[in-house]
Amino acid sequence: MKRRHTLAWFACSVMTFAFIGTGLAQHQHTAGSMNDEDLIKSAMAAAPPTIAKDASVAAVATDGQMRVLRKGTNGFTCLPDNPNTPGPDPMCGDQNAMEWAKAWIEKKEPPKNKVGFLYMLSGGTDASNTDPYAQKPEANNNWIETGPHVMVVGAKGMMEGYPRSPKPDTAQPYVMWPDTPYEHLMLPVSTPEAATR
Repeated sequence: MKRRHTLAWFACSVMTFAFIGTGLAQHQHTAGSMNDEDLIKSAMAAAPPTIAKDASVAAVATDGQMRVLRKGTNGFTCLPDNPNTPGPDPMCGDQNAMEWAKAWIEKKEPPKNKVGFLYMLSGGTDASNTDPYAQKPEANNNWIETGPHVMVVGAKGMMEGYPRSPKPDTAQPYVMWPDTPYEHLMLPVSTPEAATR
């Protein structure tokens, strides 16, 4: 599945619900597939409990409309796992990250001087490391697998010293989509549960 499916769902916040609709339609929840309590639990799995407990939680319906499941107070918005992707991919981002994702979805230049932060502590759907709009694995699009991670977005030009390889070691920090307007830093993390296995 394409990374667009993974990120598109989170590109909204209370501030951006009105203008994201089309891109978010790709992270749909089929009617009746999960109740609101399950959706909130899934979304909260994306971030540390101290962030998730005060974050807004929203879900995207099959018609692409956003539905706020819980209004938050800390500027983060979390969305639940996309059941249409092969792996778990709930995500929780701050307002700057939402603006960055909106620009990416709309194929526009990301806002300048707005560094954003995203949590994907449950992992993410696999993607091309070099093509922000790749749909599936192909011979030259450097498809990679990702586990639990955090992302620093909107920091183009500030990631010197991090690997920019088309085929990075995803167990270590690396730059994803290097030399594109949407390059961002991927920071793999181990959850406390994984560390004790």
